[in-house]
Amino acid sequence: MNQNEIIQKTIEYIKQEFGGDSSGHDWWHIYRVWKNALSICEQEQADKYIVELAALLHDLDDWKFNESGDETPHRAKAWMQQCGVDPHIVEQVCEIIMHVSYKGAGVENKMKSLEGFIVQDADRLDAIGAIGIGRAFAYGGYKNRQLYDPDSPPNLHGTFEQYKNSKSATINHFYEKLLLLKDMMNTVTAKRIAQERHEVMLKFLDQFMREWNGE
Repeated sequence: MNQNEIIQKTIEYIKQEFGGDSSGHDWWHIYRVWKNALSICEQEQADKYIVELAALLHDLDDWKFNESGDETPHRAKAWMQQCGVDPHIVEQVCEIIMHVSYKGAGVENKMKSLEGFIVQDADRLDAIGAIGIGRAFAYGGYKNRQLYDPDSPPNLHGTFEQYKNSKSATINHFYEKLLLLKDMMNTVTAKRIAQERHEVMLKFLDQFMREWNGE
């Protein structure tokens, strides 16, 4: 298969794998990440093929849906090998997948490549703004988390273990992650897009608190 055929086959595979998800990590999340990544890639002039594969496969081995918590992209690697992707590209895509996710406010970003920065930015852009708000509450419901608990303040996690094991309310997630993402974008393009989406979340939280307090 050529590169275009591999991408098309991967799209169909991911659609099938994530079609019924209700946690905010469904096919349409992956679709938006893929499209955002392509847009950023065009501006940043990175390797489009690597960006596309990493964007489409980035959630296949997500620790949030893996009981062992293993971050190794076994399924993504097996899929690319099955499709005949060049081993050097498989290695680069797997490296991106392993480091793409947010792991806590105090945890170092280990992403190294431009292609990785682009996919990471695209994924983070989909976590903020109006869609990010919707996805936060979808995931909170999926994990049976409280909407808000004024007696349980946010915690800026210093380690991945702390972040991974957190059970705090969905509103806390805005302060523990989502509001931090604007300043954690890697590319100029993503920084520009993130600014407006950040403002949307601030307005939402202000309105939420006003309503919570009966105003």
